[in-house]
Amino acid sequence: MPSEPGVRFVSTGTVRRQPDRVLPALLDRVVPDELETDAVPRLEQRIADLLGKPAAAMFPSGAMAQQVALRLHADRRGVRSVAFHPTCHLELHEQKGYAVVHGLSSALVGDPNSLITLADLAALREPVAALLLELPQREIGGRLPSWEDLVAQTEWARERGAAVHMDGARLWEAQPFYGRPYAEIAALFDTVYVSLYKGLSGIAGAVLAGEQDFIQHACLWRDRLGGNVDRFWPMAYAAERGLDELLPRMAEFANRAGELAAALREVPGVRVVPDPPQTHMFHLHLEADPQAVTVAVKRLRAETGLALPRYVWQLPTPGWCAMEITASAQLDEVSDTEAVDLLTEVLNRAVDGARASRTDPRDGA
Repeated sequence: MPSEPGVRFVSTGTVRRQPDRVLPALLDRVVPDELETDAVPRLEQRIADLLGKPAAAMFPSGAMAQQVALRLHADRRGVRSVAFHPTCHLELHEQKGYAVVHGLSSALVGDPNSLITLADLAALREPVAALLLELPQREIGGRLPSWEDLVAQTEWARERGAAVHMDGARLWEAQPFYGRPYAEIAALFDTVYVSLYKGLSGIAGAVLAGEQDFIQHACLWRDRLGGNVDRFWPMAYAAERGLDELLPRMAEFANRAGELAAALREVPGVRVVPDPPQTHMFHLHLEADPQAVTVAVKRLRAETGLALPRYVWQLPTPGWCAMEITASAQLDEVSDTEAVDLLTEVLNRAVDGARASRTDPRDGA
């Protein structure tokens, strides 16, 4: 997306990923006489320490990191099936890479619209090599299980000889919900993947953390798949920038999401999911046509310089659509009142546009 000077974002925007802003900031972080191969190991050690794991390795993407982790868990146990929620990223967005590339099969657990429960796991009859739990569950609005439920589910897996892997793409943002150190949360899991570009607003990349021998083996598979990261120093610098500037603000962002959700739920035709939000993110269910909403968002972005998310999807309930709101530093520049006024106008225009499209131009002729 091209740079958009002056545009402010109600949901996480692109400012921190715009080259004209990012590159000067990264230059300021360069250590004199540091080699290009120094930045990645420093970042890996920093994240290993944060998560309380013996080792960590950077990967080009979370897709590669998670598929490799699950493959190794399966290889070590001689079981090719892995368990995860129906809305898991591996299932929805990775073209079945876990099956095509790594020969794994999926055991889908739970209702697509709800969190996994212990009862869901108890109903699973086939042996699995690993249980993947996503914290938080993005596709259902950023929901999180209680600490007690999380402990019970990880214990269920270990009692059956299965590994427990965390899809922690948004773990940084989930931590305030539990009020526990990252290392205490990660201790429930054998392996943990974290993103370097979502909550940290980096350029790209991921880190996989776990036991030393496991991570060494994971690096072998990373290199086999063409994922060598020795020269990924720009991504490492950008991730460290996020760790320094954004990680300390995660509780603030969660609180800001709650305040914004409370304001937006008062707009007619709007539902907040979950209500209240459990993390920095939530979904808005809108009583409007998704295409009409998209058009209104685009036009108001140009007219006002204030932007709602462009991606809007149809809900199963007829006449309703949804968008995702994520609170981060972009909301430093946007008030709740501005967001409410913008969403109200979007819905008004969407309803008027849908009504006009249904009107026969010959009526009244």
